[in-house]
Amino acid sequence: MHRVKSLPDYLLDRYRDWKETRFPENEEWFRKLAEEGQHPRAMVIACCDSRVAINSVFGQRTGELFVHRNIANLVSPYTPDGRHHGTAAAVEFAVKHLKVEHILVMGHSKCGGVAGCIAMCEGNAPDFDKTESFIGRWLDTLRPGYDRVADIEDAEDKQTALEKEGIHVSLENLLGYPFVKEAVDDGRLSLHGIWADIAEMDLETFDGTVRHFART
Repeated sequence: MHRVKSLPDYLLDRYRDWKETRFPENEEWFRKLAEEGQHPRAMVIACCDSRVAINSVFGQRTGELFVHRNIANLVSPYTPDGRHHGTAAAVEFAVKHLKVEHILVMGHSKCGGVAGCIAMCEGNAPDFDKTESFIGRWLDTLRPGYDRVADIEDAEDKQTALEKEGIHVSLENLLGYPFVKEAVDDGRLSLHGIWADIAEMDLETFDGTVRHFART
């Protein structure tokens, strides 16, 4: 472990500033969370992209959203093969144990993961084609979405279309999880698709009936 270093100074400085200036006004809330546990009403599956400000967008306090991030906000198909499945584990915990009422799949503009999928599917990312590429194998989840937008000629339009298709793919895959489908069918859980323009932070929501997003 001798190669693991202490936190960079800029992070330590920001932590100390937060602890001294912002924590005191929320100290009671943090103690409540520690003593009573978490009871979020919603789970958000979002991209790892640092530009996606989930809590800021929804105005949530710490403890009010159960957030899971991964490359391109994808949910892979239900595959109970005994291997490691981080996103599936998070979904299972949210639905079975936290009993969230909503799952939001949140995509966004300028997504690097989606751009990587396009490059891979069009033969421009040979590293992703290698068996040992974690990124490539993860982005395989998005290939069905790419097939639906492959004929779009404009690169920017194709990117945006695939970002939204990725949300559709994930929502479809979520319904392949038996415990998710059961909760949805029983009315205990609802699924939602959201796409965010990170420049303007405008949100578009999937209406649930056709492959269409409408600005909120």
